[in-house]
Amino acid sequence: MHFSLVYITDWLVQYGYFAIVPFVMLEGPIVTVISGYLCSIGVFNILIVYFVIVAADLTADCIYYAFGRFGKLTFLAHYGKCIGIDPARAIELEKHFEKNGGKTLFLGKISHGVGAIFLIAAGLAGMPFWRFVWYNLLATLIKSLILLLIGYFFGQAMLKINSFLQIFTVVSICVLVACVIIYLKYYSGKSKNVSK
Repeated sequence: MHFSLVYITDWLVQYGYFAIVPFVMLEGPIVTVISGYLCSIGVFNILIVYFVIVAADLTADCIYYAFGRFGKLTFLAHYGKCIGIDPARAIELEKHFEKNGGKTLFLGKISHGVGAIFLIAAGLAGMPFWRFVWYNLLATLIKSLILLLIGYFFGQAMLKINSFLQIFTVVSICVLVACVIIYLKYYSGKSKNVSK
């Protein structure tokens, strides 16, 4: 779902802090930037906005996690083949999250546009909930603060920021895909060598 900058800004001004929550859950980064801009012109208090944004973002992330965790069998049955996760891959994913879950989740959350994949994967892998919340909270605090400050200091250039976020999304996805391909090739080669 995509909303225009003018539409989001009008709703935030009209309905205040209450409007931030659903918009952050749907369009987190751009809403955070707009909220920062509105703080700079005195519409919002930046500390309250920061707290609301972090809470809303974490809530949405927990929903993604729950989708992966509690809908695991259904998800694998219906969508597993589409994303290349069969039951054997799911076991590998669990092992990966046992060893590197924190780093993987943190990097995935910081990367714009691909976070949901990592959040669902954490649930699929059965990552302990409080460990998930801890690493996710760290990444959310950093990412939200950076975006909020970008909006606060450079809010007049929101259209340029929106273009920047779109470019950043494409670059993040390309880097992620490249990393996954490299990892899978390395892992497959390593597995073949061990089997020999």
